[in-house]
Amino acid sequence: MGSMSWVHWLIVIGVGAVLFGGGGKLSALMGDAAKGIRAFRDGLKGEDAPKPAEPAATPLPRTDKDEARH
Repeated sequence: MGSMSWVHWLIVIGVGAVLFGGGGKLSALMGDAAKGIRAFRDGLKGEDAPKPAEPAATPLPRTDKDEARH
């Protein structure tokens, strides 16, 4: 019970290989996760932000020619 069997050592070595081996797989994985979280936060901010009000349409000034048509 106090010692680790070969299965335990195999699991420890496998976890160590995933975490520290292969040219920064863990850092690339965490970078992808951070990008996903950032995109999620930006998406939430976009919904809460008030939409800018559209400018009210101002009527064009009438000229003498316009009044003559009516």
